[in-house]
Amino acid sequence: MIKIKNFTPRQYQENILNSCIKKNCLIVLPTGLGKTKTSILVSAYRLNNFPNSKVLFLTPTKPLANQIYKEYTDSLDMVSNNVVLFTGEISPEKRKLMWDNAQIIISTPQGCLNDIINASIDIKNVSLLILDEVHRCVGNYDYIHICKHYQKNAAYPRIIGLTASPGSDINKISEVCKNAFIEDIEIRTEYDKDVSPYIKDIDIEWIKLDLTDELKEIKVYLEDTIKERLIKLKNFGVLNNLNPNTINKKDLLVIQAQAHAKISRGEKNFVIWHVISLIAETIKIHHSIELLETQGIYSLHSYMKNLFQEGEKKKVKAVKNLIKDPNFKSACFKAEELYKNNINHPKLNKLKEIIKEKFDNNKNIKIIIFNQYRSSASNIEKELNKIENVKAKLFVGQLKKGETGLSQREQREIIDKFIDGTYNVLVSTSIGEEGLDIPKVDVVIFYEPVPSAIRSIQRRGRTARHHKGQLIVLMTKNSRDEAYHWVAHNKEKRMYRLLKNIKEKLKLSSEQNNQQKISAFVKGNSEIKIIADYREKGSGVIKDLINLGVNVVTENLVSGDYLLSDRVGVEFKTKEDFINSIIDNRLLPQIRDLRNNFTNPLLIISGEEDIYSIRNMHPNAIRGMLAAIALNYNVPILFTKNTQDTAALLKVIATREQKEDNRSIIIRGEKKPLTDSELQEFIIQSLPGIGPVLAKSLLKKFKTVRNLINLSQDELKKIENIGGKKASEIDRILNKEYNDDETTT
Repeated sequence: MIKIKNFTPRQYQENILNSCIKKNCLIVLPTGLGKTKTSILVSAYRLNNFPNSKVLFLTPTKPLANQIYKEYTDSLDMVSNNVVLFTGEISPEKRKLMWDNAQIIISTPQGCLNDIINASIDIKNVSLLILDEVHRCVGNYDYIHICKHYQKNAAYPRIIGLTASPGSDINKISEVCKNAFIEDIEIRTEYDKDVSPYIKDIDIEWIKLDLTDELKEIKVYLEDTIKERLIKLKNFGVLNNLNPNTINKKDLLVIQAQAHAKISRGEKNFVIWHVISLIAETIKIHHSIELLETQGIYSLHSYMKNLFQEGEKKKVKAVKNLIKDPNFKSACFKAEELYKNNINHPKLNKLKEIIKEKFDNNKNIKIIIFNQYRSSASNIEKELNKIENVKAKLFVGQLKKGETGLSQREQREIIDKFIDGTYNVLVSTSIGEEGLDIPKVDVVIFYEPVPSAIRSIQRRGRTARHHKGQLIVLMTKNSRDEAYHWVAHNKEKRMYRLLKNIKEKLKLSSEQNNQQKISAFVKGNSEIKIIADYREKGSGVIKDLINLGVNVVTENLVSGDYLLSDRVGVEFKTKEDFINSIIDNRLLPQIRDLRNNFTNPLLIISGEEDIYSIRNMHPNAIRGMLAAIALNYNVPILFTKNTQDTAALLKVIATREQKEDNRSIIIRGEKKPLTDSELQEFIIQSLPGIGPVLAKSLLKKFKTVRNLINLSQDELKKIENIGGKKASEIDRILNKEYNDDETTT
């Protein structure tokens, strides 16, 4: 009998447990109210009622997985070896052994899905699947594929999802519920009767500040720059009924997408290209104004400096036009002047004043400051460390190009040092918003509001977890700050309203209930096996193959991306990758290897976009490559819409090969020997200016390789499609003395 220890269940946790016993459940609880503890209650119940079963707890990041592992081991009265933590550092063989011997497994979804793909774990005996931060269960996130596989294969499935906020959009919430097979929703707010006794008071203070006259001057330059572009866009007739005075980034992105759609349909003219450039310029100016209003000179100056460097080095028309604009240049010169004179945004001055006052009153206080821009957060850290008693530390995500970054191990070390008092101020980007349990945070400061209910709730939840806390929000008057504050406020209200409506009305839809009843008994067709190259794990095709019940094994393949039988090898490319591989000369060597290794090679090109509008490449170049692949290399080309369509096609071919034709599937370690004719073609193709088509034509005419290479330069000139230049180069190479010291330049 597994029992809980070191905590007493609260009334609302027991109430939620009752729902989780009966149905797959979405649990929505404010940060700090014990979502993980609730999952521990459900875990103990399932393990006690389904002997010899397992619990699988998935969470997005390694730091969160470490934290949850500790909470589980501290809260359950069971042998510590029965709770295991899966990480990428543990070998697949050891993970398999750990899985077999454990009752509770804590893992990231990426690692778990890889183990499922490689068939190193069997989730048939998992009686509870827990999805932490379940609001991520949308799009193509790994949670979705794991849920589908679990629901199909588990003997007694039960899924619970944990989140502080699933979002404020009805479609997204419904998508989360559908993807996680949710049947019921348990939502609590601080106002619910069974929750309110456990809520710690939180004082909220909104501090509104005016931009300085110097910053307002820059803002006027930038606004004038935008007005000029909006007038041009209006004259082009692309703003439709939108008011140029209220148009926002979202509106611009819609117009930009419409322009790209016209190009994909073949509507290419000066106006459309000019519109796209104007929109790109306008979006960059919008971002400049946002940095000015919400962050200050340090971030704005850094962004503008990067734009000028990009304009000098690259040929991006939007950037080149922008840095030549007189108003934009004036804004840049003014920003440069303020930067050199260390003129700060009033927010930074106010923040320093607040921090100094807090530490003057209490040297043991702990504070988290949230700022969504790394450059700004880095500057804040530097400025705060000038204050007496302040030990500030930057807390950011993993390394990005040209920016500061932390590994997950470094992130964990910083959190530990913040907890033990080595640091007393964390300056955090969005990485600190989600999940991490920092027990004692006295004050949380928003350097800017964010227009997201999820992020606002998570930021706010970093304080008042175990004792009274304070939230301070810095806002610039008459700016995006005020707009974002009200957007987040209204989204949060709408989220709770939508959740209650879904709980009351969905239950869930009869269609989803039927789907769950059927899917619980649908088993995968493990007789069909497909070997995939290990580099294809991120393509989505492997995930969809698993959902179709295919036995997928990943290996390091010499040629091709998917092996369907001993004679069928498949090279898979998205349309974008197909075009890129033409440009960087990867494609033909890959096709040649495919042809040399398989009797029946296939090329699958996937995507719904127009292949001729992906890059600035002449359509005839693309058509010529398609023709060469099909005619010169005899490789059939198949087109699919998406990863699901690709997976379905692969399964059909593999089924035909393995079941109907009874063909085996093997990995080729060596290339298939070339035929005599292929060797002859290869030799002739190595001559300057001779391609596959011309090589075949010459061999048909002159019969042997010797006959061809014994021709004189004058005889070569007379051959159609060779001419004087090619004949001269061929003669030079054939008669040049070999030099093994020669190197390329």
